[in-house]
Amino acid sequence: MSSAPLVVVHADADLLARSVADRLVTRLVEALSDRGRAHVVLTGGGMGSAVLSALGEGPGRDAVDWARVHVWWGDERFLPSGHPDRNETQAREALLDRLPLDPRHVHAVPASDTPGVGGVDDAAARYADELARVADHEGAGREGTPAFDVLMLGVGPDAHVASIFPEQAAVHEQERLVVGVHGSPKPPPLRVTLTLPAIARAQEVWLVAAGAEKAQAVGLSLSGAGPVQAPAAAVRGRRVTAWLLDRAAATTVPPALVRIASP
Repeated sequence: MSSAPLVVVHADADLLARSVADRLVTRLVEALSDRGRAHVVLTGGGMGSAVLSALGEGPGRDAVDWARVHVWWGDERFLPSGHPDRNETQAREALLDRLPLDPRHVHAVPASDTPGVGGVDDAAARYADELARVADHEGAGREGTPAFDVLMLGVGPDAHVASIFPEQAAVHEQERLVVGVHGSPKPPPLRVTLTLPAIARAQEVWLVAAGAEKAQAVGLSLSGAGPVQAPAAAVRGRRVTAWLLDRAAATTVPPALVRIASP
Protein backbone atom coordinates (compact mmCIF):
# COMPACT_ATOMS: atom_id res chain seq x y z
CA MET A 1 0.00 0.00 0.00
CA SER A 2 1.22 3.51 -0.79
CA SER A 3 2.63 5.60 2.04
CA ALA A 4 2.06 9.34 2.43
CA PRO A 5 -0.21 10.86 -0.21
CA LEU A 6 1.17 13.02 -2.97
CA VAL A 7 -0.49 16.45 -2.99
CA VAL A 8 -0.27 18.42 -6.24
CA VAL A 9 -1.74 21.92 -6.35
CA HIS A 10 -2.53 23.69 -9.63
CA ALA A 11 -3.34 27.33 -10.24
CA ASP A 12 -6.95 26.81 -11.28
CA ALA A 13 -9.52 24.22 -12.29
CA ASP A 14 -8.77 24.43 -16.02
CA LEU A 15 -5.07 23.80 -15.52
CA LEU A 16 -5.94 20.99 -13.11
CA ALA A 17 -8.14 19.27 -15.68
CA ARG A 18 -5.48 19.52 -18.38
CA SER A 19 -2.77 18.27 -16.05
CA VAL A 20 -4.83 15.27 -14.93
CA ALA A 21 -5.62 14.46 -18.57
CA ASP A 22 -1.91 14.54 -19.44
CA ARG A 23 -1.05 12.45 -16.40
CA LEU A 24 -3.67 9.89 -17.43
CA VAL A 25 -2.27 9.60 -20.96
CA THR A 26 1.20 8.97 -19.54
CA ARG A 27 -0.03 6.30 -17.14
CA LEU A 28 -2.12 4.50 -19.76
CA VAL A 29 0.76 4.45 -22.25
CA GLU A 30 3.00 2.98 -19.55
CA ALA A 31 0.47 0.28 -18.68
CA LEU A 32 -0.06 -0.63 -22.33
CA SER A 33 3.69 -0.89 -22.84
CA ASP A 34 4.13 -3.04 -19.73
CA ARG A 35 1.14 -5.37 -20.01
CA GLY A 36 -0.52 -4.80 -23.36
CA ARG A 37 -3.73 -3.59 -21.71
CA ALA A 38 -4.85 -0.94 -19.27
CA HIS A 39 -7.74 -0.43 -16.88
CA VAL A 40 -9.00 2.99 -15.84
CA VAL A 41 -11.84 3.73 -13.42
CA LEU A 42 -13.62 6.99 -14.17
CA THR A 43 -15.35 9.38 -11.83
CA GLY A 44 -18.39 11.54 -12.46
CA GLY A 45 -19.18 15.12 -11.56
CA GLY A 46 -17.89 18.35 -13.00
CA MET A 47 -14.20 17.56 -12.67
CA GLY A 48 -14.62 14.06 -14.07
CA SER A 49 -16.20 15.48 -17.21
CA ALA A 50 -13.66 18.32 -17.37
CA VAL A 51 -10.75 15.87 -17.35
CA LEU A 52 -12.30 13.84 -20.16
CA SER A 53 -13.00 16.94 -22.19
CA ALA A 54 -9.41 18.12 -21.72
CA LEU A 55 -8.16 14.70 -22.76
CA GLY A 56 -10.23 14.87 -25.93
CA GLU A 57 -8.85 18.29 -26.82
CA GLY A 58 -5.20 17.49 -26.11
CA PRO A 59 -2.65 15.99 -28.50
CA GLY A 60 -1.85 13.19 -26.07
CA ARG A 61 -5.14 11.47 -26.83
CA ASP A 62 -3.68 9.92 -30.00
CA ALA A 63 -0.74 8.41 -28.08
CA VAL A 64 -3.06 5.84 -26.47
CA ASP A 65 -4.12 2.61 -28.17
CA TRP A 66 -7.69 2.92 -26.94
CA ALA A 67 -8.73 -0.46 -28.31
CA ARG A 68 -6.71 -2.05 -25.51
CA VAL A 69 -8.06 0.15 -22.70
CA HIS A 70 -10.81 -1.04 -20.36
CA VAL A 71 -13.09 1.61 -18.86
CA TRP A 72 -14.91 1.21 -15.53
CA TRP A 73 -16.83 3.51 -13.19
CA GLY A 74 -16.31 4.03 -9.48
CA ASP A 75 -19.99 4.65 -8.94
CA GLU A 76 -23.19 5.21 -10.85
CA ARG A 77 -26.61 6.64 -10.32
CA PHE A 78 -29.28 3.94 -10.62
CA LEU A 79 -31.24 5.58 -13.43
CA PRO A 80 -32.41 4.51 -16.90
CA SER A 81 -29.79 4.06 -19.61
CA GLY A 82 -29.02 7.32 -21.39
CA HIS A 83 -30.27 9.45 -18.50
CA PRO A 84 -28.30 12.74 -18.45
CA ASP A 85 -27.43 12.30 -14.77
CA ARG A 86 -25.74 8.94 -15.27
CA ASN A 87 -21.96 9.10 -15.09
CA GLU A 88 -21.78 6.84 -18.12
CA THR A 89 -23.89 9.24 -20.19
CA GLN A 90 -21.78 12.22 -19.19
CA ALA A 91 -18.52 10.39 -19.93
CA ARG A 92 -19.75 9.29 -23.34
CA GLU A 93 -20.76 12.84 -24.22
CA ALA A 94 -17.51 14.32 -22.92
CA LEU A 95 -15.21 11.89 -24.72
CA LEU A 96 -15.86 8.16 -24.85
CA ASP A 97 -18.10 8.17 -27.91
CA ARG A 98 -15.28 9.85 -29.86
CA LEU A 99 -12.62 7.30 -28.95
CA PRO A 100 -11.89 4.04 -30.84
CA LEU A 101 -12.69 1.94 -27.78
CA ASP A 102 -13.62 -1.70 -28.07
CA PRO A 103 -17.29 -1.73 -26.94
CA ARG A 104 -16.59 -4.94 -25.02
CA HIS A 105 -14.11 -2.99 -22.90
CA VAL A 106 -16.55 -0.31 -21.77
CA HIS A 107 -17.94 -1.76 -18.54
CA ALA A 108 -20.94 0.35 -17.61
CA VAL A 109 -22.87 -0.24 -14.42
CA PRO A 110 -26.28 -1.79 -15.21
CA ALA A 111 -28.99 0.84 -15.57
CA SER A 112 -32.36 0.72 -13.86
CA ASP A 113 -33.99 -0.32 -17.14
CA THR A 114 -31.47 -3.03 -18.00
CA PRO A 115 -33.49 -6.16 -18.84
CA GLY A 116 -33.55 -8.61 -15.96
CA VAL A 117 -32.07 -6.27 -13.36
CA GLY A 118 -34.17 -6.61 -10.23
CA GLY A 119 -33.07 -3.47 -8.40
CA VAL A 120 -30.04 -1.56 -7.22
CA ASP A 121 -28.61 -4.46 -5.21
CA ASP A 122 -28.92 -6.75 -8.21
CA ALA A 123 -27.14 -4.15 -10.37
CA ALA A 124 -24.32 -4.03 -7.81
CA ALA A 125 -24.03 -7.82 -7.79
CA ARG A 126 -23.90 -7.89 -11.58
CA TYR A 127 -21.14 -5.28 -11.63
CA ALA A 128 -19.18 -7.32 -9.12
CA ASP A 129 -19.65 -10.35 -11.38
CA GLU A 130 -18.33 -8.36 -14.35
CA LEU A 131 -15.27 -7.32 -12.38
CA ALA A 132 -14.66 -10.93 -11.39
CA ARG A 133 -15.20 -12.20 -14.93
CA VAL A 134 -12.57 -9.88 -16.39
CA ALA A 135 -10.21 -10.52 -13.49
CA ASP A 136 -10.50 -14.25 -14.03
CA HIS A 137 -9.94 -13.88 -17.76
CA GLU A 138 -6.76 -11.91 -17.08
CA GLY A 139 -5.51 -14.33 -14.45
CA ALA A 140 -6.32 -12.19 -11.43
CA GLY A 141 -9.48 -14.00 -10.35
CA ARG A 142 -8.40 -14.32 -6.74
CA GLU A 143 -8.44 -10.54 -6.46
CA GLY A 144 -12.01 -10.18 -7.67
CA THR A 145 -11.07 -7.18 -9.80
CA PRO A 146 -8.77 -6.67 -12.76
CA ALA A 147 -5.58 -4.71 -12.19
CA PHE A 148 -6.81 -1.11 -12.08
CA ASP A 149 -3.97 1.10 -13.32
CA VAL A 150 -5.68 4.37 -12.39
CA LEU A 151 -8.81 4.92 -10.33
CA MET A 152 -10.04 8.51 -10.29
CA LEU A 153 -12.32 9.89 -7.60
CA GLY A 154 -14.04 13.17 -7.02
CA VAL A 155 -14.34 14.49 -3.49
CA GLY A 156 -17.65 15.82 -2.25
CA PRO A 157 -18.04 18.81 0.10
CA ASP A 158 -18.91 16.25 2.79
CA ALA A 159 -15.72 14.26 2.01
CA HIS A 160 -17.58 11.45 0.24
CA VAL A 161 -15.92 9.55 -2.58
CA ALA A 162 -17.68 7.51 -5.27
CA SER A 163 -21.06 6.97 -3.53
CA ILE A 164 -19.52 6.22 -0.14
CA PHE A 165 -21.02 8.84 2.12
CA PRO A 166 -20.15 9.69 5.75
CA GLU A 167 -21.89 7.48 8.31
CA GLN A 168 -23.68 5.49 5.59
CA ALA A 169 -23.58 1.70 5.35
CA ALA A 170 -21.16 1.57 2.42
CA VAL A 171 -18.33 3.15 4.42
CA HIS A 172 -18.36 0.16 6.78
CA GLU A 173 -18.24 -2.51 4.04
CA GLN A 174 -15.15 -4.72 4.32
CA GLU A 175 -16.03 -7.77 2.21
CA ARG A 176 -18.02 -6.89 -0.90
CA LEU A 177 -16.37 -4.97 -3.72
CA VAL A 178 -19.57 -3.38 -5.07
CA VAL A 179 -22.71 -2.47 -3.13
CA GLY A 180 -26.05 -0.86 -3.75
CA VAL A 181 -26.65 2.45 -1.98
CA HIS A 182 -30.10 3.17 -0.55
CA GLY A 183 -31.08 6.61 0.68
CA SER A 184 -28.10 8.56 -0.61
CA PRO A 185 -28.04 12.03 0.98
CA LYS A 186 -27.29 13.38 -2.49
CA PRO A 187 -29.96 12.66 -5.13
CA PRO A 188 -30.78 10.32 -6.64
CA PRO A 189 -31.20 8.08 -3.58
CA LEU A 190 -30.33 4.81 -5.35
CA ARG A 191 -26.75 4.27 -6.52
CA VAL A 192 -24.14 1.59 -7.14
CA THR A 193 -20.63 2.08 -5.80
CA LEU A 194 -17.28 0.42 -5.53
CA THR A 195 -16.34 -0.02 -1.88
CA LEU A 196 -13.17 1.00 -0.07
CA PRO A 197 -11.72 -2.54 -0.42
CA ALA A 198 -12.25 -2.37 -4.20
CA ILE A 199 -10.71 1.09 -4.44
CA ALA A 200 -7.68 -0.19 -2.56
CA ARG A 201 -7.03 -2.70 -5.38
CA ALA A 202 -5.95 0.12 -7.72
CA GLN A 203 -2.28 0.73 -8.39
CA GLU A 204 -2.86 4.47 -8.40
CA VAL A 205 -5.77 6.35 -6.86
CA TRP A 206 -6.21 10.00 -7.82
CA LEU A 207 -8.54 12.23 -5.82
CA VAL A 208 -9.38 15.23 -7.97
CA ALA A 209 -10.99 18.30 -6.43
CA ALA A 210 -11.46 21.93 -7.42
CA GLY A 211 -13.22 24.89 -5.87
CA ALA A 212 -13.45 26.54 -2.46
CA GLU A 213 -16.49 24.44 -1.57
CA LYS A 214 -14.21 21.37 -1.46
CA ALA A 215 -11.52 22.91 0.75
CA GLN A 216 -12.93 21.86 4.11
CA ALA A 217 -13.41 18.26 2.98
CA VAL A 218 -9.91 18.10 1.51
CA GLY A 219 -8.30 19.52 4.63
CA LEU A 220 -10.29 17.21 6.90
CA SER A 221 -9.36 14.15 4.85
CA LEU A 222 -5.66 15.00 4.90
CA SER A 223 -5.56 15.83 8.60
CA GLY A 224 -6.22 12.44 10.15
CA ALA A 225 -10.01 12.22 10.09
CA GLY A 226 -11.56 8.77 10.35
CA PRO A 227 -13.32 7.11 7.40
CA VAL A 228 -16.79 7.23 8.94
CA GLN A 229 -16.54 11.00 9.21
CA ALA A 230 -14.57 11.49 5.98
CA PRO A 231 -14.56 8.49 3.61
CA ALA A 232 -11.95 10.22 1.42
CA ALA A 233 -9.49 9.96 4.31
CA ALA A 234 -9.51 6.16 4.01
CA VAL A 235 -8.63 6.00 0.32
CA ARG A 236 -5.26 4.50 -0.58
CA GLY A 237 -3.77 3.12 -3.78
CA ARG A 238 -1.30 0.26 -3.82
CA ARG A 239 1.53 2.37 -5.21
CA VAL A 240 0.31 5.95 -5.38
CA THR A 241 -2.34 8.00 -3.64
CA ALA A 242 -2.46 11.44 -5.26
CA TRP A 243 -4.55 14.43 -4.32
CA LEU A 244 -4.76 16.59 -7.44
CA LEU A 245 -6.18 19.97 -6.49
CA ASP A 246 -6.59 23.55 -7.57
CA ARG A 247 -5.55 26.35 -5.23
CA ALA A 248 -9.07 27.03 -4.06
CA ALA A 249 -9.54 23.43 -2.90
CA ALA A 250 -6.11 23.33 -1.25
CA THR A 251 -6.42 26.27 1.15
CA THR A 252 -6.83 24.04 4.24
CA VAL A 253 -4.18 21.44 3.33
CA PRO A 254 -1.34 21.32 5.86
CA PRO A 255 1.56 23.04 4.04
CA ALA A 256 3.97 20.23 4.87
CA LEU A 257 1.92 17.83 2.73
CA VAL A 258 2.13 19.88 -0.47
CA ARG A 259 5.01 18.31 -2.36
CA ILE A 260 4.47 19.86 -5.80
CA ALA A 261 2.96 23.22 -6.69
CA SER A 262 2.29 24.11 -10.31
CA PRO A 263 2.43 27.77 -11.38
